[in-house]
Amino acid sequence: MAAALPALAALNIFACEPEWGALARELGGDKVTIYTAATALQDVHRIEARPSLIARARNADLMVCTGAELEVGWLPLLQSQSGNASIRPGQPGYFEASDFVELIEKPARLDRSLGDIHAAGNPHVHLDPRNVAEIAAGLGERMAKIDPKEAAHYRQRTKDFLDRWQQAVARWQKEAAPLKGLPLVVHHRNLAYLVAWLGMREVGALEPKPGLPPSTASLTELLARLKQTPAKAVVRAAYEDPRPSEWLAQRARIPAVMLPYTVGGTDKAKDLFSLYDDTLARLLAIAR
Repeated sequence: MAAALPALAALNIFACEPEWGALARELGGDKVTIYTAATALQDVHRIEARPSLIARARNADLMVCTGAELEVGWLPLLQSQSGNASIRPGQPGYFEASDFVELIEKPARLDRSLGDIHAAGNPHVHLDPRNVAEIAAGLGERMAKIDPKEAAHYRQRTKDFLDRWQQAVARWQKEAAPLKGLPLVVHHRNLAYLVAWLGMREVGALEPKPGLPPSTASLTELLARLKQTPAKAVVRAAYEDPRPSEWLAQRARIPAVMLPYTVGGTDKAKDLFSLYDDTLARLLAIAR
């Protein structure tokens, strides 16, 4: 009877965001169970530390989050209320993806009048695939450290993933050549790494300040600025309110484009590879 039962997963992983749940699945395979706290249709800044999340965190061997204050509104409470000391900051069971990459847009000064800015820099690191490679290498080693019996498994899967990822990045960069210099209006600063990687240009943002919802007055002002510096499209993440981008797009006579932003943001963005495939396909449709 014991031989007929499925093998128990060795590592219980709590992922704060869908991209890290997807990455942990790539590196862990059938040796991990994964719970993801947020979906692609939720603003991760504003997740609530619900009792169900606390219960999941209580049983986690490894918590994988972005860090850089992205989850500051709910993660500390989750960690303290769970009673799970192994997933607190500084412990091996807590992994911050932002520790493994160079953050951009570090503020010269901290001032709440500037909006919802992050002291360490822009935390939306997963939309540069070069960052994903660095984070994958670090996460694979952390999984091997926490579950040493399966260390060889995690290291082999990490190597296999990085080999496939490197080939995909080379393909994406070739395909994305027409996007260089493409002028865009964004909703929030959550696409900054994607814009920088592909050499696109951000010529405006729907939010008058980071985290401050667009108003009719701020959108009207942005519309006037676009007459001097035109954009090819208004882009937003799947979880963001479509109404401001549609308002501006209609009046500026440019398309409003929704990007998946993370795994699950569209029907086609089923994993990390297809997340990039679908994102580039949507952007290239603008450039044509």
